[in-house]
Amino acid sequence: MEYLVTMTTNVPDGTPDETVDGIRTREAAHSRELAAQGHLLRLWRPPLQPGEWRTLGLFAADDGSQLEKVLASMPLRVWRTDEVTPLSPHLNDPALEARTGQLEFLTTFTSTVPEGTTAQTVEDAKVREAERAHELAGQGHLLRLWMLPGQGRALGLWRAQDAAGMQAILKSLPLDAWMTVETTPLSPHPSDPAITTS
Repeated sequence: MEYLVTMTTNVPDGTPDETVDGIRTREAAHSRELAAQGHLLRLWRPPLQPGEWRTLGLFAADDGSQLEKVLASMPLRVWRTDEVTPLSPHLNDPALEARTGQLEFLTTFTSTVPEGTTAQTVEDAKVREAERAHELAGQGHLLRLWMLPGQGRALGLWRAQDAAGMQAILKSLPLDAWMTVETTPLSPHPSDPAITTS
């Protein structure tokens, strides 16, 4: 199973810089070990406020219990809280390799079919959505797609030239009129396995 984990670190006031640096060094080394074991798939930094220390991680584990053991083994866990979102396979997930030279984005989709929409209209829209998802995957824009807990919710990992390009891609989706989308721009994390293992 795969999980999206929001990791928020709060270093206690007065902690010596050497202590922080030591734990961060051990965290980076352990992240490489977890990547080699297949537990840590990706790491990103979302936009941060001054003084904020937050990381998004994509993890794989057999179940929530194994994931907790993985997260507890990370040195920064002494100062960190983790928010775990389980991810389920999505029918349109391309699971393709990411292309370089573009920015990455996470999108959270919530779909709501308007009252009175016929079943045939819904089915036709879903077929067109799947076709468009495959097109975008082939173009290297849609990298991964998962179902989120809750009705009509999905999480996507994308690549685009910039934020405007990402918005244009989202507007091209056949279900756009039925969806609310929260887009999170991502920047590289120095311990991201996609960087450190390539």
